[in-house]
Amino acid sequence: MRIGILSDIHDHIRELDLALGSMKGVEALIFCGDLCSPFIVGELCTAGAVSGPIHIVFGNNDGDLFRITQNAAKRSEQVKLHGELAEIQLAGRRFGVNHYPNIAQSLAHSGNYDVVCYGHNHAHSVERMTAGGREVLFINPGTLMGARFDRGKREPVPSTFAIYDTETGRVERFEIRAETDQAQRGLKVTPLQSG
Repeated sequence: MRIGILSDIHDHIRELDLALGSMKGVEALIFCGDLCSPFIVGELCTAGAVSGPIHIVFGNNDGDLFRITQNAAKRSEQVKLHGELAEIQLAGRRFGVNHYPNIAQSLAHSGNYDVVCYGHNHAHSVERMTAGGREVLFINPGTLMGARFDRGKREPVPSTFAIYDTETGRVERFEIRAETDQAQRGLKVTPLQSG
């Protein structure tokens, strides 16, 4: 099973559209927080990129939780809103999902999950660790926003997301880059690494 993993959209629709457009054949989506505006819930569904469930946890910048919840309820056949923590089972793997790195770290060290996904710090990361006698995959897909804030200053970072293949155990990192060719201005998605 191929599972898309996104985080920290912060209303950046263009990057979201490109990421979803690259996810043809993805059977489930995990979102690790910071949709920001309620309308992004609908955007996750419109491209038809994901054939199965879309699992969402809240982040610290999801301001209108009432309307996010309403929008998710309108799409309840596909969108699964979990609040601040998701514990889900996909393709025989147990996933723990939270927005914050420190909470996700505790989830990973608990040994209760095969895969732990998180966001918040806008930094792509994939680690493998052992906890409770099992290997745990610890994934931060990075940010679709393309920036992070350090001491109040905005710093550009790559817009990234990940796709995890449960059969191979590989995590593929994708980056959305500005096209430098004058004839093809805009953004494109580039697969960068597998791990």
